[in-house]
Amino acid sequence: QVQLVESGGGLVQAGSFLRLSCAASGRTVSNYAMGWFRQAPGKERDFVAAMHWSGSRTWYADSVKGRFTISRDNAKNTAYLQMNSLKPEDTAVYYCAANSHLFITAAQALDVTTYDYWGQGTQVTVSS
Repeated sequence: QVQLVESGGGLVQAGSFLRLSCAASGRTVSNYAMGWFRQAPGKERDFVAAMHWSGSRTWYADSVKGRFTISRDNAKNTAYLQMNSLKPEDTAVYYCAANSHLFITAAQALDVTTYDYWGQGTQVTVSS
C-alpha cells in the first residue's frame, strides 16, 4: 500500500509560482509513474502532468506546457510539480497519484482511471 501526501499549495497572485511536493510512504514509488491532476469546483479531475517511472518521459496538459515542470527524487520517494507564471485558471485542488504500469503509455499517463494511489489534495488559489 502506498500513501501519498501533497504539500506546498497556497494563495498566490497571478504571475507567481508554487512548488508542490508529493511525499510517498508505505513502499518505494521508484517503479511507479507519478502524475499530477487538478480539480476545480464543479468540474472533473483533469490531467496536469506525469512522469515515467524512469524519468525518461514526461507528459503535460497543453494548458500548462512551458509553465509547469514535473520532477521526482526517488531517493526521497517524492515527486514535485514546479508551477510558474500561475494564472487564475490554475486555481484548483491539486492531487498527486501513482501508477503501477511499468510500460505506461501516453494514453494511460493521462487517464485518471489508471492510477492506483491518490493523495488527499492541496489547494492552489491564484488571484488576479
